[in-house]
Amino acid sequence: MNMNINNTKVAILATHGFEESELTEPMKALQGAGATVHVISPETGVIQGFKHFEKGATVKVDKNLSEAHVSDYDALVLPGGLFNPDKLRTNELALTFIRDFAKTGKTLAAICHAPWLLINAGLVKGRTLTSVPTIRKDLENAGAKWVDEAVLVDNGLVTSRTPKDLPIFTSKIIEVMNERTHQRKVA
Repeated sequence: MNMNINNTKVAILATHGFEESELTEPMKALQGAGATVHVISPETGVIQGFKHFEKGATVKVDKNLSEAHVSDYDALVLPGGLFNPDKLRTNELALTFIRDFAKTGKTLAAICHAPWLLINAGLVKGRTLTSVPTIRKDLENAGAKWVDEAVLVDNGLVTSRTPKDLPIFTSKIIEVMNERTHQRKVA
């Protein structure tokens, strides 16, 4: 299968406190596969990344969340870290963007603590997901089935556990995007 996702656009939704590698590594892999990637945030300018609990690199915000349109993107990636999803899960504009994106049937991906966003967006009931083990009970209490796997795909929803799983996570995002983009072109 050709793993080329040329002429696609991917949104990465994040704010201050994202886990640096969980944003930068998928961004580089997606760009390397031919996608245009936009970092979308409720913030403007740059957002602060973390390497676990220590400050890491900053990343430039390409588009403010209030100006982003779901229809402009072929996939949405939600990086984790502890602080980033905790801030975004109470942001109604972020939750609406995620909900609206989920309705499109396009690829949606979340890693580490980012499934918290899926919980608050009401998207996990009846789904099978993986995540960092510390939010397992949160997912189960919201009606999801949790499994301890490096990456899992449930009908276009790609989830993964931690930075150590990033190579397989990013590869799976590209694979699912490729499949879903091809299916939409054929239909």
